[in-house]
Amino acid sequence: MAIQGPIAIGFDQVFPHGCYLVGEVQQVKDFDASTATRVVYAKDKTTGLPIWQVSVVDADPEAKASQKSVTVKILTDVQPVPPPSLPGLPFTPVEFDGMTVTPYVGQDTGRLAYSLRARAMRAPRSAAISSTKHTAPASASAKDATTNTTNTTSKDKEIAA
Repeated sequence: MAIQGPIAIGFDQVFPHGCYLVGEVQQVKDFDASTATRVVYAKDKTTGLPIWQVSVVDADPEAKASQKSVTVKILTDVQPVPPPSLPGLPFTPVEFDGMTVTPYVGQDTGRLAYSLRARAMRAPRSAAISSTKHTAPASASAKDATTNTTNTTSKDKEIAA
């Protein structure tokens, strides 16, 4: 098969209406290598970079409540710093650069799922916050990537199609 591993994808394809940070940046633990007395943090198998994760809420008004929360893993040497929050907003809007999506079959569900990764987190461009930015319908692939979510402890967030 010609396509193997992560597939590059643009932020606007995954989150055509933007997204909001709803949790703290956390370093991902390697549950297999950690013990009760020693915590080992996960590193990306390809790059060797530490893996950090953040929970975001998809701003798509058509997404079901159970589909809104998504975890994005960020590969970087240092802990990503969220952009400053904006006055009048309950959550901090964010965008991700260098995004990839990796399809896999969820072990618990047997359904197709997606792992979202990025190389950086930043404040959105001023146009991204505007409510007029996203008047065109989202692409089918972006809608497929946000159809369902389930949470796992040692796996990436599943986004089942």
